[in-house]
Amino acid sequence: MKNKLQDLNDHLFAQLERLSEEGLSAEAIEAESKRARAIVDVSDQIVNIADMKIQAARLYANHGDRILPHLPQIGSAGPKQLKNITPDGEGAQ
Repeated sequence: MKNKLQDLNDHLFAQLERLSEEGLSAEAIEAESKRARAIVDVSDQIVNIADMKIQAARLYANHGDRILPHLPQIGSAGPKQLKNITPDGEGAQ
C-alpha cells in the first residue's frame, strides 16, 4: 500500500502548521482554511473506511469464515489476507 494512515497524520499536522504560521494575510488565512476544510473532509472518509475495514476484520475474527458471504468485498480475499490487517487497518484491501 502506497499511502498509510501515518501519511494522513503527517498531512494533517502539516496543515495545522500552515494554519499556525504567523503573519498570514487575511486572504492566505482564508485559503488555508478552505484547504484545511477539504483535507478534513477527505480525512474523515479515509478514517471511516479504515474503521470499516477494522470492523470487518473484527467480525471475521469473532465469527470465522461463515461471515465472509456477508462481507462481499473481503469475502473473496480469504482468511490469509484478513490475517495481515494491522490494528490501524494497514494491509486491508
